[in-house]
Amino acid sequence: MEELNLMKQAVQALMRDIPKVLRAPHRPAWHLAPSVGLLNDPNGFIQHNGAFHLFYQWNPLGCDHRNKCWGHWQSTDLVNWQHQPVALVPGACYDSHGCYSGSAVVADGKIMLAYTGNVKYPDGSRTAYQCLAQENAQGGYDKLGPVLPLPPGYSGHVRDPKVWRHQDDWYMVLGARDLQDRGKVLLLRSADLRNWQLLGEIAGSQLNGIGDFGYMWECPDLFTLDGVEILICCPQGLAAQAEQYLNVYQAGYFTGKLDYRQARFEHGAFHELDLGFEFYAPQTTQAEDGRRLLVGWMGVPEQDEDYHPTLQYGWIHILTCPRELSLHQGKFYQQPARELQQLRGENRQWQGIADEAPCWPVGSAELLLTPEGAFSADFGGAMTLLWDGALLRLTRNNLRNGQPEHRYWRGNLSQLQILFDRSSVEIFINHGEAVMSARYFPGPQPQLHLSGKTQLTLEHWSLTPCMLE
Repeated sequence: MEELNLMKQAVQALMRDIPKVLRAPHRPAWHLAPSVGLLNDPNGFIQHNGAFHLFYQWNPLGCDHRNKCWGHWQSTDLVNWQHQPVALVPGACYDSHGCYSGSAVVADGKIMLAYTGNVKYPDGSRTAYQCLAQENAQGGYDKLGPVLPLPPGYSGHVRDPKVWRHQDDWYMVLGARDLQDRGKVLLLRSADLRNWQLLGEIAGSQLNGIGDFGYMWECPDLFTLDGVEILICCPQGLAAQAEQYLNVYQAGYFTGKLDYRQARFEHGAFHELDLGFEFYAPQTTQAEDGRRLLVGWMGVPEQDEDYHPTLQYGWIHILTCPRELSLHQGKFYQQPARELQQLRGENRQWQGIADEAPCWPVGSAELLLTPEGAFSADFGGAMTLLWDGALLRLTRNNLRNGQPEHRYWRGNLSQLQILFDRSSVEIFINHGEAVMSARYFPGPQPQLHLSGKTQLTLEHWSLTPCMLE
């Protein structure tokens, strides 16, 4: 009954707020955004029978982090998407306070969803259940209930199951917070997706030589890339440093080798996945052509969310573009999925001194920039990018207090590929060696203004809107 009541309210919210949402000046042209309300973590990213499925955390009733449902989009090309029936709605005794994040696998020819059922008690305590749901003939999903209660030795903060198949068994990683407030990643195994055995902690604070490293690790994702295991996770509680860990919470990765038998993950140092202002809770999948693809949330929990100008139009947050992942000489690379080239429209090229560069539109555009020295770029008067020959600095005014804030990358810069979409910028550095993603809110018809005495080579495409139906 609770699920039905929430869906009735969601339909009312859609009918009431969609006209207002469609008037929003910062609505993206080709990134995925909620129809109304709040969007956060991507969930259940998978390709099955040629179709990509992308689920997402969604509150259709408002722009806060309550009433967490799983929305569902489907695409055959990663560019044009179709709405599918809402996959999960909270209301059962095991997910009464939200259907939290998780993943998808294919078993017996059907998509299965693994998610966290969040339950809060009147005294302020909470617990979590890891649950399953199964695809039905109508394109919806039937809840199968909990398959794993809260494991002993951990707080109520155990969530975000990422499930995959290895040899003859299923494996799961879970984000966790132990009773000493240390963030962990747990590894579990099952023969049938229903009965799970906890194998142990494979990473976390005070493990594998990394010392204190946050009180909660969210959204783990473990996969193999070119024979190397990559563990993505989102540690909460890292102290900001001069040029890194500058968001409220971080998203990053370790590279190493997982010993499935011993449940040990020998890994190197933690690296941030994205050095921009907004990036969190990424999830990957292996496409049917073998590529490893990633989508992230272009937002950060508890980071000035109450000051986004889209709130007055009844919605907040978007997802990143889909990205292809690769390893080259031990370095981790992210590049825009090749399918996004379908969006390219009119092409322009230019070469010369930065001070003399044309002022091209960047409302919805792609820019390739090859510099020979220091320069600065202004994005519609709302964000600047400065390269001084050693440090790349991205700057905007903070939404809460109006003061300048910065994000940084250091290295040898050879090329920038920049994707603009009305209220977002994704900057791919040196063919994806690093990325900086950010929301920004320029005025109408923003333009690119370049300055400096260096030579630049520019290539620019207008990007056409995708179809979301």
